[in-house]
Amino acid sequence: MKPSEQPDDANPLNGSGTNRSFYLQRLPREYHQADAVVHWTMPIALRGTGWLNDAFHAHFREVMLHAAAREGLFCPTYCLMPDHIHLVWMGMRRDTDQKNDMKFLREHLARKLRPHRFQHQAHDHVLRAEQRKRNAFAKVCFYIMDNARKEGLVEHPKEWKFCGAIISGYPAMHPLEDDFWPTFWKLYAANRAPDARYITRPPF
Repeated sequence: MKPSEQPDDANPLNGSGTNRSFYLQRLPREYHQADAVVHWTMPIALRGTGWLNDAFHAHFREVMLHAAAREGLFCPTYCLMPDHIHLVWMGMRRDTDQKNDMKFLREHLARKLRPHRFQHQAHDHVLRAEQRKRNAFAKVCFYIMDNARKEGLVEHPKEWKFCGAIISGYPAMHPLEDDFWPTFWKLYAANRAPDARYITRPPF
């Protein structure tokens, strides 16, 4: 197939996202369960813009709190961009299933997103063990938070108001604050179920 004939969906941020004959390759479901750590990207179909505002941001945070309660998740970082959404979820229970929560999140954001809609499939990047180490993980999260600056929307990532973290009971926590990571890791250790890591996964 020539490059010009490649389906638009081959890049999760390209094309209409409406060609259901093309699907991103997925790891087995176990990689999204239990203590999995996943960077999700949710592109808007046709790269639609104009939906991102304070009201959508508030609704996003509300639905994310419900999602966290349903499946047992921490979100140390999210960043809403004009034509896509980034978020990181960390499983906190053995029965956590991020695919269930992604379906829930997309369904409950859809009404506020209209007339736009999400591309038919979210893109997921499951973090490997080396990416989950504390310093490496903080760099992954900062890379996500730095998106608005890299796109020329702000001069400093702190100026972009459509980003943050979702940790139940701690609404003011923000991953760009100096004291975020020490506090976050204490909360993570205190809230993660002891058996969350006991899951057998096929080879990566």
